[in-house]
Amino acid sequence: MEYIGIEKQRQRNNMRSLCMLVLFPCLMTGLVYLACFILIKSIAWTTNDEQQSAYSSYQSINMLFVTVLPYVLGGVALWFIIAWFSHTAIIKHATGSQPLARQENKRVYNLVENLCMSQGMSMPSVNVINDDSLNAFASGINRRTYAVTLTTGIINKLDDEELEAVIAHELTHIRNRDVRVLIISIVFVGILSALAQNGFRILRHMPLGGDRKKNGGGIFFIILIVAIVAAIGYLFASLMRFAISKQREYMADAGSAQMTRRPWALASALRKISQDPLVEAIERKDVAQLFIEDPKDASLRSGNLFGLFSTHPPIIRRIAILEQF
Repeated sequence: MEYIGIEKQRQRNNMRSLCMLVLFPCLMTGLVYLACFILIKSIAWTTNDEQQSAYSSYQSINMLFVTVLPYVLGGVALWFIIAWFSHTAIIKHATGSQPLARQENKRVYNLVENLCMSQGMSMPSVNVINDDSLNAFASGINRRTYAVTLTTGIINKLDDEELEAVIAHELTHIRNRDVRVLIISIVFVGILSALAQNGFRILRHMPLGGDRKKNGGGIFFIILIVAIVAAIGYLFASLMRFAISKQREYMADAGSAQMTRRPWALASALRKISQDPLVEAIERKDVAQLFIEDPKDASLRSGNLFGLFSTHPPIIRRIAILEQF
């Protein structure tokens, strides 16, 4: 595996964050124009107004686009701001995690604190998910919101060296700013998914005028355009997933080995995690990608072809690389 370095990884993640922040409004602008095009053309089609000139048609589309765009972008911006500042509460609600007090488990706190002190890092919050499975994740966008979350299963079933290796992996995600890229991805994909679902809901109840033959053509036309919009949305979601490179997991594994000087401990922990990573409370795929092992993707544990479309590399490959250190 090519060595990248912590600072270069941070720069890459900062660039990915910036690209997503720029490209998402551009995508929304394109989708708004496409929606205006669909609306004007559908009205002309279903009202049998075929005499309308191409110039007046596109003039109507442009006027509607200029009128609607500020409201759409303003709404999306407000949605993003709310999600950005409330992401901690959203993730806690989605995972069912709760803060872990030092008095409840000094062993976990000592492991986190010692690793942070050795790396000159600020101590993140420590949360726990009451689930017997083995999994963990890091989250947050700044020092105030950084957190490491562990399941009760991983706390109870790993020995100190294995658990320390897992915690070091999550701290590396924080240090490399992987978590910031993930949060931006979760927010944007969530917005896109919600808009797509609402669009389909509106289209199902959309009244169409004109005769029966024309209605049939109008419905086919709209379904075709919606399919194209859905394909664009799927492509964007895929690009988001590719932006969250599998490389980040290999880097976090390497960071854990560097912090603890025990790569075999993380390999042993990953082997145990692969046997039972399913956290029952996790239903959202976007949140699942935060975990050290995606609890929603069984392909990662077998290394089959479907793993090509995952945000995590197959765990068997990660173990093999760690065992080569």
